[in-house]
Amino acid sequence: MSRSLHVRLDDSSAAALDVVRAEGLSDSQAVRTALREAAARRRSRPALREEVRRLAEDAADREEMRLIREQMAELAPSAED
Repeated sequence: MSRSLHVRLDDSSAAALDVVRAEGLSDSQAVRTALREAAARRRSRPALREEVRRLAEDAADREEMRLIREQMAELAPSAED
């Protein structure tokens, strides 16, 4: 069952709709696309937070990153170059 939705757009929302419509979409297609993309981003945030937490707790990964930073610093040109 499809659902009809009526909205009043402020200036920034109208500009955002124009960006999405630039792909050749109708207003309805653009709104559906934007809603799906926004929902996907919101669903992915908890997974991203979990990955960040897991990596932050990984002592071996932190040590490897520290070593890489040191190696990169050694390769970087000096301030006198």
